[in-house]
Amino acid sequence: MLLAFSIAPQSSDSADGSVTEAVAAAIKVVRESGLPHETTSMFTTLEGEWDEIMAVIKQCVAAVEKFSPRVGLVMKADIRAGYSGEMSAKVERVNALIGEDA
Repeated sequence: MLLAFSIAPQSSDSADGSVTEAVAAAIKVVRESGLPHETTSMFTTLEGEWDEIMAVIKQCVAAVEKFSPRVGLVMKADIRAGYSGEMSAKVERVNALIGEDA
């Protein structure tokens, strides 16, 4: 399965409202998980089995809760049994159709 998620505290002590530290704490959890992942400016995508991904999400929530008692979490999943490596394969198939390499 692929799971894209966005997580952030619902409040911030920063004068400019930045939530960067809390988001960085969650991304550290993702990177230490050992699961294939990709982080963009808006979402992080994980690839793996349901239980292992949900365990990482739970740890991410705990990491962000250290910054704020209220956490916002948005998730979107592509659940397709029997497939792996789809984080890059899906993009490669689309690029092939439009004639691009990357």
